[in-house]
Amino acid sequence: MVRRDRFSLVGKVTDCHLYEGDGTRPIGAENVRVRHESRRVRLPGEVRAWRREVEEEEARKQAAGEPYRWNNPRFAVEGLTVSRTHAGEEPQVTLSLVDADYYDHLATARNLERPMADGTTLRGRYLEEADPVAAPSWMTCSFGVNVAVETGRDGKMLFARRSARAGGPNASRWNSSANEGLSAVHDLPSEGRISLHEVAYRALREELAVHRGDRVDLELLGFGLDVRNNQWAAFFRAVLDDLGEEDLRARWSRGVADKWEHDEFAFVPNEPEPVLDFIHRTEAWAPVAPALFYLALVRGAVRARGGDPEGRADVDDAERRVLDRHRSATR
Repeated sequence: MVRRDRFSLVGKVTDCHLYEGDGTRPIGAENVRVRHESRRVRLPGEVRAWRREVEEEEARKQAAGEPYRWNNPRFAVEGLTVSRTHAGEEPQVTLSLVDADYYDHLATARNLERPMADGTTLRGRYLEEADPVAAPSWMTCSFGVNVAVETGRDGKMLFARRSARAGGPNASRWNSSANEGLSAVHDLPSEGRISLHEVAYRALREELAVHRGDRVDLELLGFGLDVRNNQWAAFFRAVLDDLGEEDLRARWSRGVADKWEHDEFAFVPNEPEPVLDFIHRTEAWAPVAPALFYLALVRGAVRARGGDPEGRADVDDAERRVLDRHRSATR
């Protein structure tokens, strides 16, 4: 049995397994291949019954005028392969997908602890007694693209707290600046290939009102697996070269496509110590968020050193100072 480690930061052990990336170098768009096979994921019999329960429950809520989860076409992850290029040994990733929908995801996500006919649970069978990275595709019918946003005009890192109305396991939790689930409706072009970078741009537009005409320095930094909720995640860093906190808040006041998905935003000076201090002081984090912001900090430190990967040590040193300061304050 393979036991996957959990990402930890400023004394917090998260439910995120950091699968690829350390923040020192990005994964170029040309080195990301998304393979999509137009074939429906197959749910086991018991899980199919749970999916029918989800469908009936959400239909009842809709008929009663209650908040409900609408279904939409998504993808199931058949595999995520990481390798290196021949010449420069740069990161190279292949993501393999088949067709699924949101109710497929809810059928497993809502029932990870539910006893099955043989007495086992999905969590025990596929996430604890086996390698969660190798879980079958029907267990992974959701793929999230998460973006850590930094403002170029005033040098701040943006944190977002998910709305309780958004539902799901991360409701009311602090999370990435913007995130979107990979969607067949929005992200599967009639011709060409699925682009994770384009999904990241969509997240910026729909959740933060960042337009394609804005100057955005966007880099893919890695991939992680939320082992609590069994969801894959891609990690992006986005620097908004010409925008600051006041610019973004002014835009939000005039409307955002998915404004209802967030209850609160926090802008923190974009330096390792203030960001790590915020993460340390703040409770209720989504499992993958601390890893995302750590990678973004490392990437910023590396670029500040002119590309020197030793920039990671600057972030780790800042973490030690934050922990020492908090330990001294509690004595």
